[in-house]
Amino acid sequence: MTTTTDTTARGNGSSSTALDIAYVAVFAALIAVLGFLAIPVGAAGVPIVLQNAATILAGLVLGARRGFLATGLFLLVGLFLPVLAGGRTVIQAFAGVTIGYLVGYLIGAFIAGLIAYRSPWVKKGATVAIFILAGVVALALQYLFGSLGMMWRADMSFGAAIAAQGAFVLPDLGKLAVMIAIALAVHAAFPQLRRS
Repeated sequence: MTTTTDTTARGNGSSSTALDIAYVAVFAALIAVLGFLAIPVGAAGVPIVLQNAATILAGLVLGARRGFLATGLFLLVGLFLPVLAGGRTVIQAFAGVTIGYLVGYLIGAFIAGLIAYRSPWVKKGATVAIFILAGVVALALQYLFGSLGMMWRADMSFGAAIAAQGAFVLPDLGKLAVMIAIALAVHAAFPQLRRS
């Protein structure tokens, strides 16, 4: 015999799952759209893009699991469609110097969400500090995996690969500041995000 409580609990579970799928799909689409804005710079020809910042935003807004899934869905779509910066597919990126960044996108989104969702939401100053930490750690992971990819594909030393990131630091910190501000505003407007 099914009780009203059981039905309500199952309904809430279905609703939560549907919302999670919607959030993941929306952020995967957002990451893809932001890939069409790219400025090629740097010794290795790696473009400045908004895509890397969008994967961090996914983690900050959705948390570790959903941020990871949104980034993973984006990369899955990228196997078939040219959604990466510069109009490339993930398969094309496998042969290039940017392969490490794709791994960094996934891990960075997960870690950003993991750290951000540890925030004491009632203390604004602490929340901002934790979101900054989450974003910086995620960005550092993108740089680390990006450097490892350049070492592998461009036969660079670790020092040279890290140095090649220099042109991206200030633009990426600027983008990161914007993403953190957006994430904090989203959580302030939709506190239910962190409970779902």
